[in-house]
Amino acid sequence: MVGSDSLNVSPSPSQQKEKQLPKQWGVTKPLSPAGPLEVDIQRSKELEKFLVDAGLYESAEEAAKREEVLVRLKQIVKDWVKALTLVRGYTDQMVEDANAVIFTFGSYRLGVHGPGADIDTLCVGPSYVNREEDFFYGLHNILAEMEEVTELQPVPDAHVPVMKFKFDGISIDLLYASISLLVVPDDLDISNMSVLYEIDEPTVRSLNGCRVADQILKLVPNIEHFRTTLRCLKFWAKRRGVYSNVTGFLGGVNWALLVARVCQFYPNANPSMLVSRLFRVYTLWRWPNPVMLCEIEDDELGFSVWDPRKNPWDRSHHMPIITPAYPCMNSSYNVSTSTLRVMMEQFQFGNKICEDIELNKAEWKALFEPYLFFESYKNYLQVDIIAADCDDLRAWKGWVESRLRQLTLMIERDTYGKLQCHPYPHDYVDHSKQCAHCAFFMGLQRKQGEVIQEGQQFDIRQTVDEFRHQINMYMYWKPGMEIYVSHVRRKQIPAYVFPEGYKRCRHPRSMSQQQLDKASSEDGEACRTGSAERRLKRKKELEEMEMKQESLEKRQSISPLRRDSASPDLLCLRSANALKGYSMIETVTIKERSQSCQPIGGITPQLIPCSESSGGKMQHHDQDAEVNTNITISNQGMHNAETSDAGCIPTTNNGGNPEINDQRFLRGDICKANSKLRSDSGRKNVAGVFEDELREELEANGQHGMVLNSGDVVGSEPVQKTVMSRVSLTSSA
Repeated sequence: MVGSDSLNVSPSPSQQKEKQLPKQWGVTKPLSPAGPLEVDIQRSKELEKFLVDAGLYESAEEAAKREEVLVRLKQIVKDWVKALTLVRGYTDQMVEDANAVIFTFGSYRLGVHGPGADIDTLCVGPSYVNREEDFFYGLHNILAEMEEVTELQPVPDAHVPVMKFKFDGISIDLLYASISLLVVPDDLDISNMSVLYEIDEPTVRSLNGCRVADQILKLVPNIEHFRTTLRCLKFWAKRRGVYSNVTGFLGGVNWALLVARVCQFYPNANPSMLVSRLFRVYTLWRWPNPVMLCEIEDDELGFSVWDPRKNPWDRSHHMPIITPAYPCMNSSYNVSTSTLRVMMEQFQFGNKICEDIELNKAEWKALFEPYLFFESYKNYLQVDIIAADCDDLRAWKGWVESRLRQLTLMIERDTYGKLQCHPYPHDYVDHSKQCAHCAFFMGLQRKQGEVIQEGQQFDIRQTVDEFRHQINMYMYWKPGMEIYVSHVRRKQIPAYVFPEGYKRCRHPRSMSQQQLDKASSEDGEACRTGSAERRLKRKKELEEMEMKQESLEKRQSISPLRRDSASPDLLCLRSANALKGYSMIETVTIKERSQSCQPIGGITPQLIPCSESSGGKMQHHDQDAEVNTNITISNQGMHNAETSDAGCIPTTNNGGNPEINDQRFLRGDICKANSKLRSDSGRKNVAGVFEDELREELEANGQHGMVLNSGDVVGSEPVQKTVMSRVSLTSSA
């Protein structure tokens, strides 16, 4: 008798064809199957060494401590469920079998967490243990009595209800999900669709983090390459000020999905190649086409999935990044027109640096240069938050930070997108104040490319009042919790936001950092030569101006209290219609403030400039005198407000940003490739031919999946018209 293992069966033609074809990762074929060359392997080693030297990997001791904390937490929730089972009169056998399971997700589950990072955890309990009373009251009280637990902060009304605390110094974000089982097994498969039976929407969102993390790891070709690339991109995003989901940028899961998609495009690439190609791909990406790792599932369970054909609210998303687990959602719904603009500028910056690295003109450290936010704008919003003590400030700050994105959206709405906002996802503390305090800042500028008409202004006083009204509706408000929104010019930025407590000298150039980054990406020797001559001329002029201001700067540096106290009052950018019957130039008197915790810029409304022009002169007098500000604000482009496109990135014709002619949404991925990059030869000509080939690849076969005709899509403009009627703007800012 012949065994089956000794049979020699030749494969069929179809099987041979399958072996020859490269495996498809995701919804499209790879853009290139090319692997790394020797130079790519060397660059990856240099990148990994840079990440290690930057302190992005935790020590073995800290890793062991995290494991110990998780073991303790698992025992705590298990004892908690057993106690509830006993109190509610269940049988002894039920009490013995009662159980709760702890899962991790986020950066810890993906394996990209660093020193001091929090651990995102999910507690899955039985059907008779609820979130509202048992979790946020019962378990909360148990944790509050433990010495190891500090900074305990429940957030039951969040989009995903969470309890935040530190356990033996390790930060924990704990979610809870009650599933339709009386006994939760230790080996529960959370990826199984059965865990979604008979649960509510908040529970689905709580479960989704773990389910998404598991799916991401299943859908990438090489997990270690994915992890190194993601660790690099997260560090880059934090350094460049675009890492914050709550502020309207991208959070950890968003960056993980973007990196995973590029790993699918280049399945054999190593980390240095993946980093470079990520910036290249997303510089050319035509938002709002979605980034997807797999096809969208639509199960019979009835939960809403991302589908702009059916859901009108999905059509207004600017940067859809779709989660791969059912129910598939847009993980980046917080992104606004302004934050998308900022991220596109940073993608272009990253792409330019990576091109220089591939041409041996730069090193990896150049990619991670911190973004000079306070040198990039002339006008800023300062949001000061104060409370009676640190515990109150922690809760109050969390609430205000979660609503800052709404201020950005309201300003975009009420100015027809002509006043651009750049919220900075970092809080600053003035330790000289006697009360608990922190501050957030937001850069302001008019929309680029608009015609300036002198003497016309924005008025967003009602916008700020509306924002303050929303903030003051905080359910857990306590006496001492206050918020002040004020306008500050670049020269008035308080000293405590700068390293070492002082302002670094600004390089004598009039261009903002965004303009420099954009200009540096343009090709052509003639343009560079002409720009150099103009910059040299400007440099001489600005050096003369700075010499005149030298004495003023010295007085300010000697007296930081004087500088900190010179913050103007509530921001009010006046529109043309608001100025009818009034003088185009108004003089506003701002009294100096003391260092106490009393009004931080919130006494009376005041006008401030919003354009890039000087908009008036700030005259500094003696410390006890008043500061008189003559304000002239120029609005621009308001006659085009009704035809503006708030849903896409600006249309340009340069090589770094493809021209957008429509806003079609694809259920599939726009990036299906019709042809492969031949041996990835574009590395030899990064700035030229490769971009053209890649653009053809990214724009090829747009019919993949189900396409929405542009006529079927409700753009953001009609929606905006219904809410922007209270501010009438007739000219541009």
